[in-house]
Amino acid sequence: MRQKIFRIAVLGGGAIGREHIKSYQKHPAARVVALAETSPERGREVAAAFGIPDVARDYRVLLARPDIDIVSVALPNHLHAPVALAALRAGKHVMLDKPMATSAGDATRLVAAARRRRRLLMVGQNQRFTPEVQTLRRLVEAGRLGEVYHARAVWVRRSGIPRIGSWFTQRRFAGGGCTYDIGVHVLDQTLYLMGEFEAVSVSGQTYAKFGPHGRANGAWGHSEIDPRLPFDVEDFSIALIRLKSGRTILLESAWAAHLPVRDVNGTQLFGTEAGATTNPLRLFRPGRRDYVIETPALRRPRVSPDRMVHFLNVLLGREQPLVRPAESLAVQKILDAIYRSAATGREVRVR
Repeated sequence: MRQKIFRIAVLGGGAIGREHIKSYQKHPAARVVALAETSPERGREVAAAFGIPDVARDYRVLLARPDIDIVSVALPNHLHAPVALAALRAGKHVMLDKPMATSAGDATRLVAAARRRRRLLMVGQNQRFTPEVQTLRRLVEAGRLGEVYHARAVWVRRSGIPRIGSWFTQRRFAGGGCTYDIGVHVLDQTLYLMGEFEAVSVSGQTYAKFGPHGRANGAWGHSEIDPRLPFDVEDFSIALIRLKSGRTILLESAWAAHLPVRDVNGTQLFGTEAGATTNPLRLFRPGRRDYVIETPALRRPRVSPDRMVHFLNVLLGREQPLVRPAESLAVQKILDAIYRSAATGREVRVR
């Protein structure tokens, strides 16, 4: 039997778009046949580097092509929802980079459109796919930690603002700062590890202490920079999230902070029988004579560790989706609540 071939259009030729292309090209059922890129120079560069036969400046040209099966969205955050919605309405399967949208209302429309059109929609939450997270999820499911009642979700950097003056640091393009960029990753993986996504309340606070002064600049990405533009997103945020079960998550994210190390990234789970961390993967519990710190053997992930390869395997019926639209919508609702709470100074109910 001939293997089905999926023809893919990647929207965006920046650093994230290039990651998408590299991942798709690992799969024998994938053919990246088109790229949408507004910069002619970058479009030609990426097409030549990856052997992509067609480049369009307007993504809508590619959505109109009946031969394209999958649209992979690697664009600035404010374009995620409208472009993904247009792609779903055009009958395409959609791989969407995080965050799902810049509002829960837009995310809700995406979920509804995917269901109505019977198309696969997945947000590329790559942190769920790591061997550490997959192994810890199995330990939680096996009851090794007992009742997991609280978690810390942390991704903080000493100096890692993704290029001041790029779209990442402009609210009208990014929607938010570090919370959308890296906080969403540890939030998603922590909810996944706890096996619960529905939050009832959020109390959050955001800060911008480094970026507005041109400090803690990083070197991520290929997007254009205009240093004259104001830095109007947060570079540090914190939130206390209460889940429907009564369990809690403390989320910390920062592009810039004075730290003893360059980067802290991971989830810490607090259970009645044991605790655990993801980076590095450790399990700690009382022993017969002394406290025991274990290094569990990494287990083989239940799905492909590459989110694009996994996306294709789901379409081929080989794997079940690891990231479901309803879960990504729940994450978006929490993100919305963090910003509302920070703006009002009050705890926000999540609906």
